[in-house]
Amino acid sequence: MRDWWQPKLTPATALLLPVSWLYGLLVWARRALYRAGVLRGTRLPVPVVVVGNLTVGGTGKTPLVIALVQALREAGRRPGVISRGHGGSASAGAPFEVHESSTAAQSGDEPLLIRRRAGCPVFVSRDRPAAGAALLAAYPQTDVIVTDDGLQHHALARDFEIALFDARGAGNGRLLPAGPLREPLARAASVDARVVNGETALPLPQPAWHMMLVAQDFYLLADPAVRLNPADFARQHGARLAALAGIGSPARFFATLKELGLHFSEHPYPDHHGFSAADLQAIAEPVIVMTEKDAIKCAQFGDARIWVLPVTARVEPGLLDAILEKIRGPQTA
Repeated sequence: MRDWWQPKLTPATALLLPVSWLYGLLVWARRALYRAGVLRGTRLPVPVVVVGNLTVGGTGKTPLVIALVQALREAGRRPGVISRGHGGSASAGAPFEVHESSTAAQSGDEPLLIRRRAGCPVFVSRDRPAAGAALLAAYPQTDVIVTDDGLQHHALARDFEIALFDARGAGNGRLLPAGPLREPLARAASVDARVVNGETALPLPQPAWHMMLVAQDFYLLADPAVRLNPADFARQHGARLAALAGIGSPARFFATLKELGLHFSEHPYPDHHGFSAADLQAIAEPVIVMTEKDAIKCAQFGDARIWVLPVTARVEPGLLDAILEKIRGPQTA
């Protein structure tokens, strides 16, 4: 809901406050049951790092997960990833291993992108403890698991929690459905690290690490070997473009394209939108540019107009060190 991101309540969100209070009571009761030991989270035999957010919608979790997996591997660890697999048919059944040949319809778009970009084992299931156990059974050398989302999924015990925000901050600061918060903003004080994607003047819990999504070279979806750096792409295709984005914040993608000097028509879709051939046929422009998360769902349509802009997450130094120290304990000289 667009009104969620206004700094103050609107008439529409104010009407939802009573439901929001009820939702908050349920959230508090559930956490209280876990803290009291009435409900118990499953602890896996390896450390678990959760990357999540307090708000609904995308904040850049997938690029951060990919960056963390790569950094952990460079530090000598053997990471794997588990995810709910939102939008994938496999998430409702037994844990499903994501392969490079899997489809987004099976696994969900984000797990498939992580598998292809990070090159590590990825398993999806609504039952995250079961997904973690299945991953460890198939890849016993794995010594750390990164969870894509799941900050509110207390059924899986975790060793390090990351709460990710973007430039929209916490919106009006209200819980669902009156605002965008899944949990009270005070929950951010209990996580191990807060990361802010992009620049924002909005007040957020501190201290926090800052993260940027850095644009890489464009590539042609039909032939990923065909690549153009942003400057060459702007010269060759920058005049007659359509930009499609079915992510949590399409405006962030559009802003990136504008920073690269591109002129385009904007086509925002809901997060995790299941693109169809009809969506593409409705686009008149001779060139279409998409996020990597969206394009991964469009390869089957064979539209030769699609170019993809991948991004890489860059995080301020120190986050990886904080994770490693927490999951292995402080090291003595």
